[in-house]
Amino acid sequence: TLELLSNHRLEKLKNVREYELKTCLKELYELWNKNKSTDKLLLVEMKRWFADTTRSVLLTRFFEMSGKFVVSDALPFLRWLDIGCDERSMKKIARESDIVVQGWLEEHKRKRDSQEVKKEEEDFMYVMLSILGDAEQYSGRDVDRINKAICLALILAATDTTTVTLTWVISLLLNHRDILNKAQNELDIQVGTKKQVNESDIKKLVYLQAILKEAMRLYPAVPLLVPHESIEECTVNGYHLHRDPRAWEEPCKFQPKRFLTRHKDIDVKGQNFELLPFSSGRRMCPGVSFALQIMQLTLASLLHGFDIAIPSNEPLDMEEGLGLTLEKSTPLEVLVAPRLSASLYV
Repeated sequence: TLELLSNHRLEKLKNVREYELKTCLKELYELWNKNKSTDKLLLVEMKRWFADTTRSVLLTRFFEMSGKFVVSDALPFLRWLDIGCDERSMKKIARESDIVVQGWLEEHKRKRDSQEVKKEEEDFMYVMLSILGDAEQYSGRDVDRINKAICLALILAATDTTTVTLTWVISLLLNHRDILNKAQNELDIQVGTKKQVNESDIKKLVYLQAILKEAMRLYPAVPLLVPHESIEECTVNGYHLHRDPRAWEEPCKFQPKRFLTRHKDIDVKGQNFELLPFSSGRRMCPGVSFALQIMQLTLASLLHGFDIAIPSNEPLDMEEGLGLTLEKSTPLEVLVAPRLSASLYV
């Protein structure tokens, strides 16, 4: 984990993240230009767009099956019936996932052997190849299977939680237009309108970072005590996590400014027990730095590049859904329109 998710390694892959995100913004702009309505707005389902930014259709199907209620989980003696064909679907997704990741692995081996990749351009899979070496077995296990499993685990752990969090952030901002306007004003001042957002700009966007912290406080992507599920509100070992009125003034309200004043020194990396969206200690999320970089850059780029609104004047439904992660129960449909010069999207 130290090698794969270290700040040094993430810094080396900065250009890759920026390139991929700018490609997604370009595609969104082209979609708007092609399908915009008479009032020059495009309706976008945000969860789908965030998902397209961070994961493939195959991974989407994986998470849909992971959060689905399966009869045989509750009644194991009925497993042989495979009611709803869920087990067959899971096995099919597993086979398809293995084929995709095996293709990545073979491509990486080919490029490594032909020395097509520079040291500073090596991604997670290249690092795993160098760690595991050319041996067929490592600690009695197939090295290719280890490589594929770790890389797929990293992707699965990072993608759905990122999509869920960003969907909640946009929902909160659309219900609080004044905060959305402040965030875009900060972007215009700190980044300007003559270029797109880069990772080097993020450290100057203190209000946007506060917005993300507040959203993770109210809607942590993984709220369950795995493997236990709380069926009603509870206090864990004396901690009313994230909404304890002893720690937070008006804890149920969306107030990013709290992280600019009284709680400005509170971090999300496990050192402050008032806010633990990534958990803490030895079992905390190892990809916290990676996740923050992706979410901050994606949110900043979207708000800087596009105006967003909702089709109706009614407040958005903030009902929470069921699943492994804290999904929004109703899809988030947003009207988008570009804020920058057309030349910046192409």
